[in-house]
Amino acid sequence: MSAPLLQLDGVGKAFRRYARERHRLMRWFGLPIPTPEERWVLSDISFRVDPGEAIGIAGRNGAGKSTLLKMIAGITRPSAGSIVLSGRVAAILELGMGFSGELTGRQNTFHAAGMMGFNQSEIEGALDDITGFAELGAFFDQPIRTYSSGMQMRLAFAVATAFRPDILIVDEALAVGDAYFQHKSMERIRRFQAKGTSLILVSHDKVALQSLCTRAILLDGGHLVRDGNPESVLDYYNALIAQKKGETITTEELEDGRVRTISGTRQAVIESAVLEDADGKPADTVAIGTTVSLVVKARAVEALPSLVLGYAIKDRLGQTFFGTNTAFTAQVIEAPQAGDTATFRITFPVMLGPGTYSIALALSAGESHLDANYEWRDLALMFDVVNLDKPPFDGKMFMPPVITVER
Repeated sequence: MSAPLLQLDGVGKAFRRYARERHRLMRWFGLPIPTPEERWVLSDISFRVDPGEAIGIAGRNGAGKSTLLKMIAGITRPSAGSIVLSGRVAAILELGMGFSGELTGRQNTFHAAGMMGFNQSEIEGALDDITGFAELGAFFDQPIRTYSSGMQMRLAFAVATAFRPDILIVDEALAVGDAYFQHKSMERIRRFQAKGTSLILVSHDKVALQSLCTRAILLDGGHLVRDGNPESVLDYYNALIAQKKGETITTEELEDGRVRTISGTRQAVIESAVLEDADGKPADTVAIGTTVSLVVKARAVEALPSLVLGYAIKDRLGQTFFGTNTAFTAQVIEAPQAGDTATFRITFPVMLGPGTYSIALALSAGESHLDANYEWRDLALMFDVVNLDKPPFDGKMFMPPVITVER
C-alpha cells in the first residue's frame, strides 16, 4: 500500500471560553488561571486519504465539517491527535480565500497565490489561465467588494486550481455558482483527478458527492459515524436527517459489499418485494424496452391513518432516475387496521441504458416520508439492464429518436 497523502489519527478540536479575556493572555504566558470552559466540536477523527482518492464529507450543519477542513488546510490547529500531510494543498473554504474587499481581483490573485507559496513570475505565468477561467472581464480590475458571491467563487476557484495541487479541498463553494460555471469547475476537478489529485469535498449536493467521490465520510455530533462508498453513506445520512422520535435505523451488508439502510417507525413494514418479467417470473436481468412489474407486499403493524407506497429507481451511484408514490397517483390506502396487507403491482417499460440499478422503497402516511416514515428501505432490489436488440447509444436513458435528414 502506498503512503497516504493525508493521515488523521485521533484528531479533535475544542474551543475554549474564558471567564475573563485576560485569562487567555495569562494562559499564553503559562500563568495559572481558572479552568476554561471547553466545547469539543470534533472528537477522535481518524482516516487516511490516498493519492487520487476523492472523498466527500457529509453531515448536518454544526457537525464539524468546516472545522475539519480548516485543520487539514492548516488554518487552525487540532486540540488533540495528529494530522500528517504530504504534498501541496489548495483549499476553497467558505466561498473565498481570504480576499480583501478593498483590493481588486488582480491584486487579490497575486496575494492569494503568494500565500499558497508561488512567486510573482509563477503567478504572472498563470494569469491568463486564471482570468480566462474566471471570466470576470473588466471586473478583474475592480475591488472585490463590488463582486457578487458567485463572482468571488469564480475567482477563488480559478486561483486555487491554476496550479494542480496534490489535494484539492472544496467547502460548499460550488453551490453559489451558476450552472455553467459549476459544470466547468466539475470538469476541471475531474481532469485533476485523472492526473492523481486527491479531492476532499464538502457539499449538501448529493449528486455532486456521488458523481465526483469514490468514498464518503459522515460526521454527526462531532464524531465520524460512517466511512464507506458514497451510496451507502448518503443513504444512512438521509435516514439520519429524517429520523424522528420512535424511529430506528438499521444497516445490513449485502453479498456485493454494499450496505442497505432501513429506517422508520415500523408501524407498517415491507414483507416482500420482487421484480417480475412479462411472464410473471422473478427477473434480475432485463432487456431495454421490455415491460416489468415491481410487486411489493406491505403490512400494517398497527392501525394507521393512511398508507402510501413510494419507490425510486437509482443507478449504481445512487442517483435517482425516476420515483413516485401512490399519493401522487391518488391511490392512498385510507385507515388500514392492524394486520391488514396490501399488494402493490407497478408495471413499467424499462427505458434505461445498460447498467446496474437498484430500487428504494418507502411506506409512509402521505406524499413525503418526512411526515410519517413507517419504513424506508434502500437497495430493496437490484437488477441489471442489458441491450439485446436496440441500436447502440450512450447514456443512462433509452430515448429512441426519430431522425430525418434532408439533403
